[in-house]
Amino acid sequence: MSEDLREKLFDKKENGWKKVNDEEKKKIFEYAKGYMDFLNKAKTEREFVKHARELADKNGFKDIMEFNTLKPGDKVYFVNRNKSMYLAIIGTENIENGLHIIGSHVDSPRLDLKPNPLYEDTEMAYFKTHYYGGIKKYQWTTIPLSIHGTIVKTNGEKIDICIGEDENDPIFTITDLLPHLAQDQMEKKLKNGIDGEDLNLLIGSIPYEEKGKDQVKLNILNILNQKYGITEADLTSTEIELVPAFKARSLGLDESMVAGYGQDDKVCAYTSLSAMMELENVKNTAICILSDKEEIGSMGNTGMESHMFDFFISEILNKLEVNRPNLLDKVFCFSKMLSSDVDAGFDPIYASVSDKTNAGFLGKGISLNKYTGARGKSGASDANAEYVAWVRNVLEKNDISYQVAELGKVDVGGGGTIAYIIANKGADVIDCGVPVLSMHAPYEVTSKFDIYSAYKTYKAFWNE
Repeated sequence: MSEDLREKLFDKKENGWKKVNDEEKKKIFEYAKGYMDFLNKAKTEREFVKHARELADKNGFKDIMEFNTLKPGDKVYFVNRNKSMYLAIIGTENIENGLHIIGSHVDSPRLDLKPNPLYEDTEMAYFKTHYYGGIKKYQWTTIPLSIHGTIVKTNGEKIDICIGEDENDPIFTITDLLPHLAQDQMEKKLKNGIDGEDLNLLIGSIPYEEKGKDQVKLNILNILNQKYGITEADLTSTEIELVPAFKARSLGLDESMVAGYGQDDKVCAYTSLSAMMELENVKNTAICILSDKEEIGSMGNTGMESHMFDFFISEILNKLEVNRPNLLDKVFCFSKMLSSDVDAGFDPIYASVSDKTNAGFLGKGISLNKYTGARGKSGASDANAEYVAWVRNVLEKNDISYQVAELGKVDVGGGGTIAYIIANKGADVIDCGVPVLSMHAPYEVTSKFDIYSAYKTYKAFWNE
């Protein structure tokens, strides 16, 4: 009797793999392979947007600036300074009834070069860096790093570089003290073990000539000049990022997980992008956001705090020939959004920081965060009960595994997403993403089951 009642009343979130048959498992693994392939060639926000645009072009999307008017079924996008992108499929429903928005970000924690990065010390050449986003600095030493980015000359010429990803390329690293000499370092607090100013990338040691000052630096500049036609001054107008050189790979003897750099938040960006590529006829106009700068507060003209997204929606209203004063505000107020950002996966090794009954677990499906924020929900977008129920209904009627969680214990956890930005415009928003282990580390871990669940979730949301 009690077992029947338990089955009826308890909210049991089981391991999703238990209900996966061989055919479904094959689909999950094939989808994860496509994800890993994309992750390996899109490690930076510029690279992600470049490949997203190529994928959109192949699937019938066009730049919105090519249209004079729009109609239901049209597929459009807008690329903002090569670092963020917005896509839309025009729906059959009157746009005044709101949009269905899924928004993720494509920037990830990394190391950026300083404006004047190159220097020599004791006949070794280095690049100075400034870390981007929330990192544990010690994790970025003694690992293989690659150089990605764009150099822009004063004549407007752009040069894209990527060194360290090809097997024939050299790689780079940041050195650390050997334990024999690290007594003082080992006494420091973990967060102070490596100083930000010491995250300097080792890039060379051969002098140009036997005598003279800064000959190793000169040799490095000569190599860069011969290969890219640049001088030291050109390094001041660059966006060059240092990211882990290792590839995304299947993890575990059962290959059930993905290990890779930048899964926060490219796992949600890829799953939403790939889901949109398969949409045809939608009721509510479907919007996919691939934003930049989330890891440093979403500021700047490629971040969600800018007016560029409003501009994109205004262009849609203009080209639907329905725009009028305050219509943009009305559209946002009747819109629904999934803020597709990752959740902190429960790690049994570090169980003390999580409330086990309110944590997101790997392998149990998409994770809904009603709110994020820090401590007293500070800075959070807190989804209302009606909208949480609406999202649950979409998931349950499409038989999609999900869990409702929060990011760590009270007074311990917290985090930020772009949810509050669209919520402030009046839309209903909830965070909805993939649980991740080792978040913000050079190598993050996700479950292939959860990745596929995210893809199904986003597709179901847009088809609602």
